[in-house]
Amino acid sequence: MAELNTSRRDLLRAAVPIGAALAVGMPAGAGAAPVPAAAAAAGSMDILPDPGFALSPYLYMQFMEPLGTTDGSVEASWDHFTQRWRPDLVAATRALAPPMLRWGGLLSAYYRWREGVGPRSARTPMHNLMWGGVETSQIGTDEFLDFCGLIGAEPLMCVNFASEGDPKWAINALGEHRAGDAQEAADWVRYCNAATHPERAANGHAAARPIRYWQIGNETSYDKARFKKPEAIAQTIAFARAMRGVDPTIKLIAWGDSGWAQDMIGAAGELIDMLAFHHLFDPGPACGDEAYKHDPAAAWETLMASVGTQEAKIREIRQQTGSTPLALTESHFTIRGRNRGDLNSTWAVGVAYARFQNLYQRHGDVLRIANIGDFCGNRWQTNVVMMPTPKGDSYLMPAGKVAALYRHHSGAHALALASVPGDLDAVASRTGNTVYVHAVNTRLDRAVRVVPTIAGKAPRAVRAIRLSASDPFAEIQSAREDPMVREEATYAPGDAVPFPAASVTVLELDV
Repeated sequence: MAELNTSRRDLLRAAVPIGAALAVGMPAGAGAAPVPAAAAAAGSMDILPDPGFALSPYLYMQFMEPLGTTDGSVEASWDHFTQRWRPDLVAATRALAPPMLRWGGLLSAYYRWREGVGPRSARTPMHNLMWGGVETSQIGTDEFLDFCGLIGAEPLMCVNFASEGDPKWAINALGEHRAGDAQEAADWVRYCNAATHPERAANGHAAARPIRYWQIGNETSYDKARFKKPEAIAQTIAFARAMRGVDPTIKLIAWGDSGWAQDMIGAAGELIDMLAFHHLFDPGPACGDEAYKHDPAAAWETLMASVGTQEAKIREIRQQTGSTPLALTESHFTIRGRNRGDLNSTWAVGVAYARFQNLYQRHGDVLRIANIGDFCGNRWQTNVVMMPTPKGDSYLMPAGKVAALYRHHSGAHALALASVPGDLDAVASRTGNTVYVHAVNTRLDRAVRVVPTIAGKAPRAVRAIRLSASDPFAEIQSAREDPMVREEATYAPGDAVPFPAASVTVLELDV
């Protein structure tokens, strides 16, 4: 084992510096050096131009949950003096451009939506049973919908599914009843979606504020104290009927993990539109706080292999669900360490999450909603947006930088690749006459050079947008102390395009 570790350290010392690798093969006019004669021969990447299945924009969904004293999360997002969302959070989220924002999580099991609407002075604070502390209820349904409007995101609401059947959430230690029933969920749909609603109008919103997507059940199968499968199915049917009775056009997502999928589809399939599942996992001991600093190459290998674990989970669900649309409404690493792991603040994790996003596209024929990371907070390093407190500007974490890059440069339909070098993890898509390639160089030690073609022919123009870091294991500390670099370059048809070591690149090719 000691010999293996020494080999990895040697690998790191010999690794091509990212900044230097970016200069290899850069065209004239981009401030780059010519390709050295000793550079590796360019490989081929051939893209088939015929559009395949349509890709859902919601593969870049983000997930907001009030986290009490565990992470400032929603409370830290709000300026209580001006009664508005923090402008720096709004700016960072607009750069992230999530197409969908989900409200809920474990909090949904004891969240009573009426406590968070109406005059703020009359709202009822709530004990956060999972995450500790007290939520002020100053941020409720209308404030959440305001935020979605500010950032251009579709809202997804997770209802209180009878406290998931868990007694400790249904009635808390103070004897407060926290379980919501099907009628309460239907009333929530009515409050948001009805053309006229006196209570909503009294709260300043005369027009409807439609929420199309609603989730029934959150991690229901993950604890023995919660509903068993038959109870969950019966409750899902009751909730779906009540909610559709108010608005038959809504899209309903039911819980389908832990082997529940086939029975849920069989019993409730006519009432639901998607099945939800989650996947949070520790990629391995090499990624812990001290471990990755002592042996970063081992951490890199573990991170690059983690996409296999993620794919195994998706395939497990697909085998049970056939063509039923799927919603991966929560997914991220659960690395052991301070604030969910310092490694999450490094570019190395960003590269791993880029592989996850490529994986989501490959399964985009049935995967309609997907996620990487928690949305925002001031502590957890699994956050996609970090909000410094008491002061400082919000900024995108590595996962957020990847999500933003892909979100802004993606096509509407998937394309197949006829060839791609083995060290690149790549997917392609197309909108009109523009082909997009999302490519991850999975090597820590060397760049890859590729000549992109479309059906064997050179594209009319090539543009590359790259994310990288000179040290993939340096941590982002603030909006101004950011080791990650974004660079752009253009190439002539037939030119070899460099993909630096440990980089994420988007190519835009003109057909």
